[in-house]
Amino acid sequence: MQNLNFRSWFFPGVLIAAFGVFSPISTAAQSGPSGLSSDARDNPPGPVPPATMVRTNDGRVTVRAVRLTEPLIVDGVLDEAAYQTPPITGFIQTLPREGEPASERTDAWVFYDDDTLYLVCRCWDSAPPDEWIANEMRRDTNQLRQNDVFGALFDTFHDRRNGFNFYTNPLGARADQWITDEGNPNTDWNPVWFVRTGRFDGGWTAEMAIPFKSLRYLSGEGQTWGIQIRRVIRRKNEFAYLAFVPASTGGSTSIFRVSAAGDLVGLDLPSAGKNIEIKPYATSSLTSDFTLAEPESNDFDGDFGADIKLGITANITADLTYNTDFAQVEVDERQVNLSRLSLFFPEKREFFLEGRGMFDFGSRPFTGRGGGGGPGGGGGGGFGGGGSAPTVFYSRRIGLSGTEAIPILGGGRVTGKSGRFGFGAMSLQTDEVGATPQTNYTVVRVKRDVLRRSSIGALFTNRSKSAVVDGTNQVYGLDGTFNFGQDVSFGGFYAMSRTPGLNNENQSYVGRASYGGDRFGLTADYTVVGDNFNPEIGLVRRDDFRRFSGSARFSPRPRSIEWIRQFRFFTRYERIEGLDAGVLETEVWGGGLMVEFENSDQLGVFGRINFERLDDPLEVSSTVSVPVGDYNFNSISLNYGLGGQRRVTGSFSLELGEFYDGTIRTVRFNRGRVSLTNQLSFEPSVSFNDVKLPAGDFTTTVLGLRADFAFAPLMFVGGLVQYDSDSDSFSTNLRFRWEYAPGSEFFAVYTDERSTLRSGIPELETRAFVLKINRLVRF
Repeated sequence: MQNLNFRSWFFPGVLIAAFGVFSPISTAAQSGPSGLSSDARDNPPGPVPPATMVRTNDGRVTVRAVRLTEPLIVDGVLDEAAYQTPPITGFIQTLPREGEPASERTDAWVFYDDDTLYLVCRCWDSAPPDEWIANEMRRDTNQLRQNDVFGALFDTFHDRRNGFNFYTNPLGARADQWITDEGNPNTDWNPVWFVRTGRFDGGWTAEMAIPFKSLRYLSGEGQTWGIQIRRVIRRKNEFAYLAFVPASTGGSTSIFRVSAAGDLVGLDLPSAGKNIEIKPYATSSLTSDFTLAEPESNDFDGDFGADIKLGITANITADLTYNTDFAQVEVDERQVNLSRLSLFFPEKREFFLEGRGMFDFGSRPFTGRGGGGGPGGGGGGGFGGGGSAPTVFYSRRIGLSGTEAIPILGGGRVTGKSGRFGFGAMSLQTDEVGATPQTNYTVVRVKRDVLRRSSIGALFTNRSKSAVVDGTNQVYGLDGTFNFGQDVSFGGFYAMSRTPGLNNENQSYVGRASYGGDRFGLTADYTVVGDNFNPEIGLVRRDDFRRFSGSARFSPRPRSIEWIRQFRFFTRYERIEGLDAGVLETEVWGGGLMVEFENSDQLGVFGRINFERLDDPLEVSSTVSVPVGDYNFNSISLNYGLGGQRRVTGSFSLELGEFYDGTIRTVRFNRGRVSLTNQLSFEPSVSFNDVKLPAGDFTTTVLGLRADFAFAPLMFVGGLVQYDSDSDSFSTNLRFRWEYAPGSEFFAVYTDERSTLRSGIPELETRAFVLKINRLVRF
């Protein structure tokens, strides 16, 4: 055990004390949660000019924002004079009855003053409150998307491609998304904004206040934005929008169709070029590691650092980071891998999540429900991942080596947009750890809008110390996405890596096409990955192959069967060959039927015919490998998913069939959730595989249980326990998060890892307890 050092507790103590005395966001701190001054509460807004809303014969909507002379009182009670302004009404269903008026009345308003944009609603509902779907209080959760919600997307550059989406539910939970290129929503973007909800005899209300400092936009008088307002009535599975969006865009994902948004006029906007945010942090930790040759027990440490955000202009922002810390990040969920592809884990670290859409490369075009459907899928670029296509830029390569954290000493990032050009650049320096030297990681991204809903771009990455040879590693790439009409998309990329000694077969390229109509869908993908394609700030899950895949879908909506919303018949084909001799390595024929019921439950049946050629043994468990050879095997699976709006929800699946030269039985329960109250929920998951092979029989079991309790929308405690039979491990992760002031947070995190090799209580291997506090200072 080491002695308690001075730095481990002094820095957090000083910063906590300073945070309590120095309150940089004075308006919010002095006026309560609404973030508005006490003067505004004593003096309601004065007379305002009437707002207008115009809907043309072709369905285009124009909304006028109403300027207030004084800030609005954000309390969920719509009793100010401003609400004498005629509301925005006339919402139109996307689902379940495309093009029909919404079944419940919604009144909305858009106001603004010198500092803040306000979005307000009065949501009428004929059902009593106990029938409303409102069972989530935490921020940005998947379950919140399954609640009754109201919100709006703002296309602040009016480019009809990108936007900021804000929404809430009757409990006042909040969610925000940064949408890029009509898709790729960044749900981990967490700007400062405020919301209060209320009830009236006949429905519920919400008042949202979004500081202009939290947005990027073009300043000046007479600005025009895009706007799309949405109301979701989840018990009816109804998605209604102010500006009509076709059902083919998916209902819940229709908000991403920025090009369908209306126009928001009458905006005289303040300058946004001098915004400065400083967010210092301090941590204290207590760690133990009993797996080392010299075990460590209760090792104390402490640290500090800061993130700085500079508004260079209204639409260009610089981010600087010093001694970057990710102690509050939740652990990865365990996965079972029985395939020949490497596992993909999502990025969860805040610095890389904000503005990530700009760095997405070669990502799949968004077409709502997509073209084909069914099991399997194609690849993705940027932060998405998945499938066989490489991820040319994968941010988890920075500051992580496998599961080991590599300290990030510091770095910076610049993102922005100028006219039709969008750009981003980041550079980060990691510290030396063991055999891993200090390394610089640099990424440069440029995109240009072309046509109405299309873009082209380029990407460059550089790693100063290659992980595989002596020298550096670079990647150069070009990509494009082309969308035509509502449902037709083309896209792809070309990329080349440069690594000393690996200059042949060092390229990869992808081409994609899709038609994603509501009734019919088609997709076609072609992918090539060279044997020496080596993006060292990326992820290659399989190399030295060419791949073709295609799918088709027929998805009618039977009007004569009231309890069925849609059938989806689909088929899919995939073929993968080696590059050198063109030898077939993988072939998959698949197809099935998915039935979506009016209550949002889904029933699916899938079948697969597989061929795999193994040139090397394939390790499918820690004790069993499939030998070299050619294998033909088939399987069938059955799936039933409960609608996400239920208090008890989840997806059950059963797979039976052949597995290489043996058999497999798989039982899964995932995306489970049990909402005991509006504050307390449990999310269980189960994955069980029973595999019998000539090389040996084995079973794998992965169990997980997540529990969350929300004290308030901005304070919650959560836990995740996991068991993995293949690695004989049991882990626990407990997190307390409190946003004690706008944009300022306190975390307490406990994590441990235990071995289950011995009978009885799992043996402790590692343990950590971390306290972290940060404070947002805005100028």
